[in-house]
Amino acid sequence: MADIDNDMLLDAEYDAQEVEFIKNYLPSEIKDKFTEEQLYYILDVICEYYVDKGVFDEDADDDEEIEIDLDDVTSYVAKKAKKEGMGDFDPEDLLFVIQGDFEFNDPEDEDDDE
Repeated sequence: MADIDNDMLLDAEYDAQEVEFIKNYLPSEIKDKFTEEQLYYILDVICEYYVDKGVFDEDADDDEEIEIDLDDVTSYVAKKAKKEGMGDFDPEDLLFVIQGDFEFNDPEDEDDDE
């Protein structure tokens, strides 16, 4: 049980780091448009989108590059947030949050070109 608790704590720390990164990533005119709670919600929905699209599938070939359409992610998140009463976000503003998530998790930061 301790491993599960430790994993949950690590996940929560990672999420907090990502939310902080995104808050700093957003342009100043957009920062006040999203609460911290909304940012956590948006990250959850982004993850849900990736799961639905099979991005995290274990069967995926590691050499196979996965294309992620940020506009499609934005549309998915905007529709779900509105439907669930979490906010009626401007897609252009929401795109910055999604780009921030992508930048935070960008695997290209690693040196894969060897």
